[in-house]
Amino acid sequence: MTVAIHQPQYMPYLGYFDKIARADHFVLLDHVQYKKNEFQNRNKIKTAQGWQWLTVPVRYKFPMRILDVSVDSDVPWRRKHPQALISNYGRAPFFAQYQPLFEALYAREWNMLSDLNRATIDLLIDVFGVTTPIHNARTWPLSDDPTGRLIDICKHLNADTYLSGAGGRDYLDQAQFERAGIHLSFHAYKHPVYSQQFVGFEPYMSAIDLLFNCGPESGRILREGQMQ
Repeated sequence: MTVAIHQPQYMPYLGYFDKIARADHFVLLDHVQYKKNEFQNRNKIKTAQGWQWLTVPVRYKFPMRILDVSVDSDVPWRRKHPQALISNYGRAPFFAQYQPLFEALYAREWNMLSDLNRATIDLLIDVFGVTTPIHNARTWPLSDDPTGRLIDICKHLNADTYLSGAGGRDYLDQAQFERAGIHLSFHAYKHPVYSQQFVGFEPYMSAIDLLFNCGPESGRILREGQMQ
């Protein structure tokens, strides 16, 4: 059985969902340190001028954990994000079909970033037809060691394989996995090309870009990304 683990991101890109789909269980790790200027509170959308960030404003002080980072409700992001989607995807073939889902998301009050990110992940795996169970490890007794923590999660779920991101080769202690009897594999996503708004193809956008442009075919296109 294969487990994949990742910090919760805001409106993640396609590779994030491919990683979920390839695992038997997916675990959200939000009791680790928040990383500023990454994808935990923002992601990319395509515009006529290229791409731009869709950013959730947060209240954060180093070294806060992700689960302790709150959304800054003094900034009108819940109005600006839907406006940005309308401006840049309003003419996309399937925007009108899925817009109500995002209107409902932005209509809710959000206090904690981790809860918002989980909601965006749940929304997108549902429309993509991904059925992998998602867990949150914040209440599990885990090692403080970065590699040991991952092994503990695998053991908690009785997994014999850990699916790591490609960057794991640079920081994981592979010998620890061997001693624990857990096979370590690495995920690398080859991004599919699909029809987008505006001239040229821009990869690595938020997965909403695929959804608004390709609609019900999105799940199939998502899975065209291949392990390398």
